Order: sequence, then C-alpha cells, then structure tokens
Amino acid sequence: MKFMVSWKIPPGSHKPAAESFLRSGAPVPAGLKLVGRWHAPGSAYGWALIEGNDTTALAQHIAEWANYLELRVTPVIDDAEAGAGMSKAYGK
Repeated sequence: MKFMVSWKIPPGSHKPAAESFLRSGAPVPAGLKLVGRWHAPGSAYGWALIEGNDTTALAQHIAEWANYLELRVTPVIDDAEAGAGMSKAYGK
C-alpha cells in the first residue's frame, strides 16, 4: 500500500521542525519504505510518499512528527491500479 503524507508547518514551529529534520533526517520506521519526499520552497508545505503494509509503523512515524507538523495521511493508488478498478466497475 502507498500513503501520501502531506504536512504543513504551523506558525512558530518552523525552527523546531527544521532542527529535528536536520538532526534525524526523518527516517521512516522499519517495515516502511520512503519512496520520496518533496518540499515546496519558500512555504510551509511538503509531501512524502511512503510504501508498506505496516500501519502501526506508519502511525508511529506520524506520531513522531505530530508535535511539529499538521499531518494528513491519504492512501493512494497508481494509474494501473485505478484503471483495473475502473475496468471492473465499468466492464471494460
């Protein structure tokens, strides 16, 4: 399963969030794979694509950053998976 994690750094949290990121590199726990992480330059927004089936590890990772960031986790699928579902639904 793939999860898109989006975040926003609230006002007043940028420096502590940045310091924690620079100190740790924000690794994901064992059982998960970080596919990629993107930051919107000059803003407080970012995204990470995480892959894995261990939702407990995902909850751990989110909890580790919850004091610094406003986080949203969205399960996502790629075009092939979406197309397969549409084919089944529409008989194509």
